[in-house]
Amino acid sequence: MLERIEARDFRCFTQAALELHPETTLLVGRNAQGKTSLLEAICLLMRLQSPRTSTRTDMIRFGATACMVEGQWNNHTLRCGMSATARKLALDGAICGRAADYLANSAVIVWMDHSDMNLVRGSGEHRRRFMDFAASQMAQEYLHALQGYTRALRSRNYTLKRDAQVNWRQADAYARIMDGFHRTLSHHRAALLHGMEKPAHEVLSMLSMGQEALGLHYAPGCPGDSLLEVLQASRAEEERTRSTFAGAHRDDFTVMLNGRPAESFASEGQQRSVSLALKLAQAQALEQASGQPPLLLIDDVFGELDPLRRRALLDGLPAGTQKIITTTHLDWAGDLGDRMEVYAVEGACLSQA
Repeated sequence: MLERIEARDFRCFTQAALELHPETTLLVGRNAQGKTSLLEAICLLMRLQSPRTSTRTDMIRFGATACMVEGQWNNHTLRCGMSATARKLALDGAICGRAADYLANSAVIVWMDHSDMNLVRGSGEHRRRFMDFAASQMAQEYLHALQGYTRALRSRNYTLKRDAQVNWRQADAYARIMDGFHRTLSHHRAALLHGMEKPAHEVLSMLSMGQEALGLHYAPGCPGDSLLEVLQASRAEEERTRSTFAGAHRDDFTVMLNGRPAESFASEGQQRSVSLALKLAQAQALEQASGQPPLLLIDDVFGELDPLRRRALLDGLPAGTQKIITTTHLDWAGDLGDRMEVYAVEGACLSQA
């Protein structure tokens, strides 16, 4: 359980401290008051990444040189401090040199917000980020492979663009590095989607009263078993486009609704239901992999759901899940019961409501 969190010089906050309820904490306020930034601070503390940006300076308050987030999670004190050029981690007051050691003592996270609709109708980038965020929490080797693959891909694309005549020897050297990482990423992405398909189908079936069926089809970004061989056979295309033709950076998955692509055939309401089903399935997959319920960070979603979807979301959460929820109003909050803590957020200031 996350008992408390303190943030300093993070986004719009000079300083903010929260004591969190073991079941539900609500952050209530108008838009652009800092509610989402508090969720982001929790995500940074637990997973060392933000769902909103990959640039450190975006998270540092304007005029400050560094930010810090500290929290108490399951009898461990976690601290993450960042400047524009460095990051320092501490676990129970001792400097933690390896991110893997730090993450082994933190929570698994499910983040939900309005952009989840892009899992159905957005580009493949949204679905790759969805797979990456979940799979990196389920397998330590995944994050290492993702970082290694991304570095090699960036270097290979630079090599393809740099000279009038492509240096294929150097490009192939990077392709060999990418090949091993690509296999790891593909394996875990396929396993994630396979494990999510049944629970996602069950949630959607409940929402539609048995009228709709959901399927997930993994679409690998490499048409063969060996990425190196595929890239070597694609030199003409790569020389034309000056970019890497195949690999994990082109992976995607298709969401099928009653046997047809949801992107093309699902209504607005159906797309919302499908995205909700995917996030609930992600929560179940993370709990199964980690042995602990995920921490739910829910950004202004409940108030926009109709009563049926809201009830399905509540019923579909793993038992014992702790929820931190932002909202602009409390009209719907009766569905949560009375076991909660409520904070008002106004102009980057917190007060108990």
